[in-house]
Amino acid sequence: MTTATKKKKSFFDYFLNFLEKGGNALPHPATLFAMFALGVLLLSVVGAWLGWQATHPATGEVITTVNLLSKEGLNRVLNEMVTNFTSFAPLGIVLVAMLGIGLAETSGLIGAFIRILVIKSPKRILTFVVVFAGILSNAASDIGYVLLIPLAGIIFQAMGRHPFVGMAAAFAGVSGGFSANLIIGTIDPLLAGLSEEAAHILDPSYSVNPTANYYFMVVSTFLIALLGTWVTEKIIQPRFGKYEGEVQQESIERLSKQEKKGVLWSLAVFAGWMILIFSGLFPSDGILRGENGGLLSSPVIKGIITFLFLIAGSMGIVYGVINGKFKNDTDVANGMAQSLKTLSHYIVLVFFAAQFVAYFKWSNLGVILAITGAEGLIQANLGVIPLMLLFILLASTVNMLMGSASAKWAIMAPIFVPIFMLLGYSPELSQAVYRIGDSVTNVISPMMSFFALIIAYFQKYEKNAGLGTIIATMIPYSIAFFIGWSILLIGWIMLKAPLGPGAGLFYQLPG
Repeated sequence: MTTATKKKKSFFDYFLNFLEKGGNALPHPATLFAMFALGVLLLSVVGAWLGWQATHPATGEVITTVNLLSKEGLNRVLNEMVTNFTSFAPLGIVLVAMLGIGLAETSGLIGAFIRILVIKSPKRILTFVVVFAGILSNAASDIGYVLLIPLAGIIFQAMGRHPFVGMAAAFAGVSGGFSANLIIGTIDPLLAGLSEEAAHILDPSYSVNPTANYYFMVVSTFLIALLGTWVTEKIIQPRFGKYEGEVQQESIERLSKQEKKGVLWSLAVFAGWMILIFSGLFPSDGILRGENGGLLSSPVIKGIITFLFLIAGSMGIVYGVINGKFKNDTDVANGMAQSLKTLSHYIVLVFFAAQFVAYFKWSNLGVILAITGAEGLIQANLGVIPLMLLFILLASTVNMLMGSASAKWAIMAPIFVPIFMLLGYSPELSQAVYRIGDSVTNVISPMMSFFALIIAYFQKYEKNAGLGTIIATMIPYSIAFFIGWSILLIGWIMLKAPLGPGAGLFYQLPG
């Protein structure tokens, strides 16, 4: 084979280059939302002029487009810009959750748990544990990308296996299984807040809890871990074989005596919280029971973010104090501040996203589009399963060009949540379907914010590794996750099982 032949680009190379250039050409997500908000303002003028309207299927009310650049509309735009931002549902929820999780992360507690989970695992189930740990790490912001993926490469090399295989398994769990978890993480309240805002376009009283998809995501955790393990062992490992590169094996740092002590005491704090919660929940007249003694209306469910903040924060403080990370209250406050620094870009994004969502609602364009779209889908008579599978495909395709899960859902939710509500499907179901599509192509999306870091990890062991190396390695995971997760969704819908506490599959407009 000549040198010229070797350098000849394949169709796949051209396709990857197109994706990379197309994604890089997109403006910053904050800029996109500013453009969308401006677009809604202009579209409201056009819609009002052309007489765009729709009849509400529940009330029979004729809904017309509101011109937001009229005198009344412009006054509202200017007067409520600040409150649009401060009252945006996901903002406060995510900030509070990150304060607690940030303490657990900056203290080193979460990193210690990951090291224990991976290092102590028997060799025969190492791959499963790595994928599983990757999924669990999603509860704590970006620590899976920063700590677990390079650690998995070191561990696999120490076991005599190719480090690419370990990193691929970890990456599959961290990114491909992004939405799944056994506990509520930062993504749950974030997406729930956006879903609730979108649901308010049709039903102002509708509430979407951060636990909305909890049952489905718990089952998904084990499904993705098993699928990730199978792909790693049957496809990825045979492809790479034994590592024969120049990088020497590194020693895996085990927990020190003081770190183990910190972990034990933090677990004791967790046990104490569980005792307090259960003692307040299980008596019929318990202090943590909700209205009329209900469990679903209890503050444990409705105020899950408060408990997440208190539990994660207190465990992090105890671990940090024992290990000398937190010597006084100033260190604790600095740890909380450090965790919020990672949200600076998110806060900027939220400001413009909040304006876009508000304008979309005020103009009535959201309701009109939802009613018109729902009528078209009803006439198409696709049925719930084909409809949801098409939505997974759409979300996974959009994910290839736009990396942020919250940014995509902020755009898609105001359109699709009301459409599915009018078709009789709950916002919680729409959100769960979106989360599947958003996750399965994360590992092959050049727009995923940590993709450049993943390439750097691979280049540590092979200098010529690049974008094509990562995507070619991870495509089998995307295919397996798409098929497996879709089958789980179909089974879930057929069983009519709740997606989370009090979160059903179907919805009926209030009469």
